[in-house]
Amino acid sequence: MSDDQHHADHDADRVAADRVYAELLDRIGEHAPQPRLEPTRRAVELLGDPQRSYGVIHITGTNGKTSTSRIAESILRAHGLRTGLMTSPHLVRVNERIVIDGEPISDRALADNWADIQPYLLMVDAELTANGEEPLTYFEALTVLAFACFADAPVDVAVVEVGMGGEWDSTNVVDGDVAVLTPIALDHTHRLGSTVAEIARTKAGIIKPAAQVVTALQQTEAMDEITRAAEHDEATIVAEGVDFQVVDARLAVGGQALTVRGRAGTYDELLLPLFGPHQAQNAAIAIAAVESFLGAGSQPLAPEVLAEGLAAVTSPGRLQIIATEPTVLVDAAHNPHGAEALARAVMGSFAFTAVTAVVGVLDDKDAHGILAALDPVVERFVITQSDSERAIPAAELAEVAAQIAGPDRVMVAVDPEEAIAAARESSDATAAVLVTGSITLVGQAISIIARENGDS
Repeated sequence: MSDDQHHADHDADRVAADRVYAELLDRIGEHAPQPRLEPTRRAVELLGDPQRSYGVIHITGTNGKTSTSRIAESILRAHGLRTGLMTSPHLVRVNERIVIDGEPISDRALADNWADIQPYLLMVDAELTANGEEPLTYFEALTVLAFACFADAPVDVAVVEVGMGGEWDSTNVVDGDVAVLTPIALDHTHRLGSTVAEIARTKAGIIKPAAQVVTALQQTEAMDEITRAAEHDEATIVAEGVDFQVVDARLAVGGQALTVRGRAGTYDELLLPLFGPHQAQNAAIAIAAVESFLGAGSQPLAPEVLAEGLAAVTSPGRLQIIATEPTVLVDAAHNPHGAEALARAVMGSFAFTAVTAVVGVLDDKDAHGILAALDPVVERFVITQSDSERAIPAAELAEVAAQIAGPDRVMVAVDPEEAIAAARESSDATAAVLVTGSITLVGQAISIIARENGDS
């Protein structure tokens, strides 16, 4: 094949994948998920239940879901299994949400699988409309697409991150062999409940009969709900601090060196190329989840497999360095719990002389809580807004920031590109620029720096 033909095919595939994304966007958006499972269940049933053709590790929680999912997938892949990974949301392209054997799904595979399932989606749409219900949403359709892609690959095991909540999230049509719960805190309170207990109850809805449950250390009221759900379904609970834990974590070149006590053994001197105590915790949870999936008994994971799996981990948009001189970091923290973990990581893992934070927040988030958590480690704030229709206007967010940090430490740049440029110009080589507050802003920042570097 000539280079010209190769480029033409590549362009055609990209156009086809972009068309898939446009058709998904025509559906009800992710910010308005439907609290229902039947439509997704009907769609996968028509497709022959592709989600039953591979093992599943199902992951929910308030923070750490995506990183824990990525770490678990990487360990499983190092173990020699063919893996699928579904995470959300994406930062730049929708392909990032459906990963096959460590690589985002190709444009061609995405388009082909969409063409295969679309008649069945339209059939379910028609049934729903006839019953006076909304057609399949963006996330419901995307979930069906991911499960079909995994069956088509085919994969041995899929690591599936919940979109929101658990009980009625469309991913919950899977019967997870292992149900994982990362730390639970207040977020999406308008949809999931106003207390940690209510949120935990919804998230514990992913626990299936006779499954294994792996949970982070939780607040008492969250743990009570998880225990109640597990007992109801005769599921086994594996809890951080009892059955597994981080024994030691210290800074190392490019990340941190960990000692983790797992279910089946203690693993020493593991290099994790991610920063922050929360990532060490995520790694311990992922290790326990993989041990559970592989049948944790007396057989620990092979040290070389674990070392390879962890060394290959990436978590885009999570304390990710996207530029240097000054260092530009992006982090997808978008609630107070995540912002507190970010502040601890910035303080404990780096030696910057100063940090300028470029912050944009969406209107359903606790902006005050996010800014207050960042305030102790940030010298000045540049307030902006992403291109999301739900972004809090920069001027309005700046007023909140000024109440916390004082007006002298706050400036406004409505356009994210201008905000990042202003923050970089005011930072010397020993300082850092931190872009955070919303996933849409982080995605834009990554695209802005990529354009600067001449990447597509």
